[in-house]
Amino acid sequence: MYDAIIVGAGPAGSSAAIYCNKLGLNTLLLDKSIFPRDKICGDALSGKSVKILEELDLLQDLDKLDGAIINRIIFGNPNHSECELHLNKSLNKRHISHGFVIPRKIFDNYLFKKASDVSNVVSGFNVDDLIYDKSQVIGVKGKSTTGESKKYFGNIVLGADGPYSIVSRKSGLYNSDMNYTAVGLRCYYEDIEDLTDQIELHYVNETIPGYFWIFPAGNKKANIGVGLLKSRAKKKKYNLQQILMQVINSKNFKHRFKNSKALEKPKGWNLPFGNTKRGNHGNGFLLLGDAAGLVDPFTGEGIGNAMESGKIAADIVLKAKKINNFSNQILSEYDKVLWEYLGSELKTSTLLLKLAHYRILLNFVIDRASRNKNIKNMISGMLADEVPKTELSNPMFYLKTLFS
Repeated sequence: MYDAIIVGAGPAGSSAAIYCNKLGLNTLLLDKSIFPRDKICGDALSGKSVKILEELDLLQDLDKLDGAIINRIIFGNPNHSECELHLNKSLNKRHISHGFVIPRKIFDNYLFKKASDVSNVVSGFNVDDLIYDKSQVIGVKGKSTTGESKKYFGNIVLGADGPYSIVSRKSGLYNSDMNYTAVGLRCYYEDIEDLTDQIELHYVNETIPGYFWIFPAGNKKANIGVGLLKSRAKKKKYNLQQILMQVINSKNFKHRFKNSKALEKPKGWNLPFGNTKRGNHGNGFLLLGDAAGLVDPFTGEGIGNAMESGKIAADIVLKAKKINNFSNQILSEYDKVLWEYLGSELKTSTLLLKLAHYRILLNFVIDRASRNKNIKNMISGMLADEVPKTELSNPMFYLKTLFS
């Protein structure tokens, strides 16, 4: 009987396993894949992700992984004017001065190996159902890659198995509402012009309220892609691959791609946004990361929130174990703590997503921000997770922008 069975060994699950170990908990980490494996993503690690890695003593080896160190962030508006932010000019020098872009095949494998050092691990095991004792989840069952059926039992099951989470489905909490889901398309390229130490988010007309991104990924490689709301894509019958090629071949970007080469066919995936509060717990189980719908609605970044949910979940597992009570009532504290930490930020990002529908506002804010040093520093601090993002929802922020 494990203290916790963690389904899914991505950033949420691996982080949960490492945090559980720090608390003296006995865990089993399961994943249907054999690592290393690819994960479709933008690959950027936010300030929040970096600080968690630092807390777990995992930051020192990050520079050794194949990827790119990020010192600057460029925001482009529909008029193609740009605001450049320097992370090393953020307000609080106690925290990060740079970020990273590391392909998920490399980053997730790094985390998985660290989790494997401190947790029982079974990879190549596909969980297909939950095991119940009356209404209480007490384990999981599934099959290995060899077809062998097996059951595992634990006090709590942590569902960290992504947007199509089997734990979420079998517990009855699955929510695929298109109004709260975005769709992204990623493609790795090589030899893009002017690729240095910056990540770029361009709010071009083809993708509003989403954006087109260019992220350096090391060794002359870049992660590029487009993302937009799934409901909008379906309503307008958008073809993301066509949109991506339109942007690449547009007059504003074609010079960047004149000597480039695609390294793969574009790949799409869903991003369950945190612009609605989804069910995330029940008798004997918790949902983490994408399974809980914690992707930032404005930036599309989910790794940092996933890792934070792993940390919070580990604390709740320990508290439940101490009183030997794994009921829905006790585990509801997870929801409370999670939303106390992320709720205001996700609410603000939802507001910003709504504002991003308006080209005039995007042009205005990004253009003015590019000229104002104080606003640049404030946004840099927010991106480094040093200044609360709720500042962006403060009307004074826009007044400062207006009169700069």
